[in-house]
Amino acid sequence: MRFSGKSRLGFYPLPITEAQRIRRFLSFPDVASTALDPCVGDGVAFEAITSGGAVLRYGIELDAYRAEQAKERIPNTVQGNALEVHCPVDSLGCVFCNPPYDWTLGSTESRRVEQVFLSHTYRWLKPGGILVLVIPGERLAECSQILASHFRDVRVYRLEAPECVRYKQVTVLGVRRNRRERERLTDSDIGRARLHYASLARTAMQLPALPVEPDGWYSVPPGGPVQLVYRGLPLDEIEDMLPYSPAYRQAGRVLFAEPKSGEGRPLTPLHAGHVGLLACSGALNGIFGYEDQRHIAFWQAVKVVDKTTEEDEQGVITIREKERFSNDYMESAKRFREFGSDAFS
Repeated sequence: MRFSGKSRLGFYPLPITEAQRIRRFLSFPDVASTALDPCVGDGVAFEAITSGGAVLRYGIELDAYRAEQAKERIPNTVQGNALEVHCPVDSLGCVFCNPPYDWTLGSTESRRVEQVFLSHTYRWLKPGGILVLVIPGERLAECSQILASHFRDVRVYRLEAPECVRYKQVTVLGVRRNRRERERLTDSDIGRARLHYASLARTAMQLPALPVEPDGWYSVPPGGPVQLVYRGLPLDEIEDMLPYSPAYRQAGRVLFAEPKSGEGRPLTPLHAGHVGLLACSGALNGIFGYEDQRHIAFWQAVKVVDKTTEEDEQGVITIREKERFSNDYMESAKRFREFGSDAFS
């Protein structure tokens, strides 16, 4: 994954239009049912997929800021790593999983994160529970063992939103088998199913698109409340306390250079071009001036991606990206405009 993707913790939310189409495939009971999103993000897509009906929603989100956003829509949101959350098996009626698209490093081999998330969360579904999985189509092969062994009535559709086309995303809908159904499967049945998923992975962009009107229904079984237990480290608290630890202060002298500041008057007066270059480079960062002429400068270099979308006569959408560097001011400048110097007192 690129650095920009890692900085977002692999957060690429499902477009709301695709979430609304998926919702039309699901039928929730009149009584209470349960649904979980182990990568809930800001909760917008998950809320759309589970809208309507008496649904008890649960979410898990690693990023603290997005977890706070999700709690406004999904109050039962746990902030932490989903792989360190424990949930009773056979307890959920529906799981919507749109995991990060990356590799995870192991002691003996590397595995795809999509496969790891699926193997960790599918057992939380009760028999007859509904799985909604959103992954790149080429990753169907890695997930084929679990899909072939534990799910029936599986449908796979290609997603058409521009963001989904970029990552060649597909959505998988399936019903979890019960124990008797799994025992009836033979090795040849599983082998044929895995070959089928591998074939779909090679031709993912030729799959039928997710239809506006569903061509099938998935009934979510009823269920009561469940308890999610997070047994991982409190990452945000550790991050806040880290600068105050003796080890961090000792290492900081070696790892981080002392900030440099330029002081004094220039030899010749600066014209507008000089001031602009100094401001954008960060050399003038800080608060300066008096009364009506008081200003703040807090600039940074950022990478900007310009996107253009082209559609040919056959309806094939091509997304082109061009990267360039620009300058931008940070949140501090916005706060200064809104609240003045009191924002920094």
